[in-house]
Amino acid sequence: MKISIYTITSPLHDPKTTDETSKQFLEELNIEYELKGDDFSDYGQSPLNIIYVRTGGTEGIFKQLLPSLTKQSNQPFYLLTSGKSNSLAASMEILSFLKQQHIRGEILHGEPQYIGSRILLLYKVREVKAQLRNCKLGVIGKPSDWLISSNVDYQIVKDKLGIELVDIPIQQVTDIAQKTQPKEGKEWYQYASSHQVKESISGAIAIYEALKKIVDDYQLQGLTIRCFDLLPALHNTGCLALALLNSEGIVCGCEGDIPAMLSMKIAYALTGKTGFQANPAHINPTTGEILFAHCTIPFNMIDHYDLLTHFESGIGVGIRGYMQKGDITIFKVNGKLDRYFAEEGLLLECQDKPNLCRTQQLIQLSPEITKYFLTNPIGNHHIVVPSHCKDLLTQFFEE
Repeated sequence: MKISIYTITSPLHDPKTTDETSKQFLEELNIEYELKGDDFSDYGQSPLNIIYVRTGGTEGIFKQLLPSLTKQSNQPFYLLTSGKSNSLAASMEILSFLKQQHIRGEILHGEPQYIGSRILLLYKVREVKAQLRNCKLGVIGKPSDWLISSNVDYQIVKDKLGIELVDIPIQQVTDIAQKTQPKEGKEWYQYASSHQVKESISGAIAIYEALKKIVDDYQLQGLTIRCFDLLPALHNTGCLALALLNSEGIVCGCEGDIPAMLSMKIAYALTGKTGFQANPAHINPTTGEILFAHCTIPFNMIDHYDLLTHFESGIGVGIRGYMQKGDITIFKVNGKLDRYFAEEGLLLECQDKPNLCRTQQLIQLSPEITKYFLTNPIGNHHIVVPSHCKDLLTQFFEE
């Protein structure tokens, strides 16, 4: 679908001159759009609807339109202006009026390149919000007992994001895995660090196949699993399974952490990039360096890897993945969806310390950002996204 652009114009201005000026201005934005003119009958039906205030003297026209427009859509009002013919002044008066009515709005103004990029960002956010309303995510086995600050109200998630959370007993996973006869998995042996890991690969693949069946049966786009319950039941771990599923575009999180799973899904929907769920293992407040670690990472995020045991239990299959150095964003949303953290940084190196979860990433943030982790964090797990995408995430939540 294209961006819909509606226009309001003062009758005092010459129509021919205004049309010519408008056409040139819109072409400079370098976006795909459908020009609706002054027919607002289908306003609100596109993911992004923009009102192009073409001239001054349009404030009264907008005020007359407002009651019907608010009935047709609950989106913020985006007022596009070229700055010519007093259009910016009119847009400022209109936005001030909207704010008095406690209605959200923004003026899109500046150089054409800036306006065009801003519109594309807004469109992406609106498009993703629409996509998420058809999303179903599984919660397998409930959150782990230690996630005492990560509670989620399922109805809030449904109301705010349109995402349906589905509870699934972990017994379904263990039953399927125990009955599964997976391939031996010899192709993985070259990455195994020990004979013990080699012997665990077949069982780890069985967990993958069990989760894959759960995804198909429940028509899920993602899941989080109380993975530590797999240790006594199957004497194995879900690390390999989650790495594979995430690489296939099925967002999967650990420990039944629902806010972490939602964060991964939002970031993936906005950027198309898979995220790494991890927790800080060490923070240097002076330098801003933070070491993040976990025992699984999506294979499509890394260049190479080794298969070790799971750190805490010493059994199963854990993954030590090595991601390319470069730009990253740290992201997390809370369970009520009324607070989030998004900051951009740099992956400095991947480490292999023996006393930590297997995948370890040393990340550089600005020193002042470390105060968040030490004074007011959103739980322990955060998502590492391999790109700079703070603007997208911020816009998603500002709406």
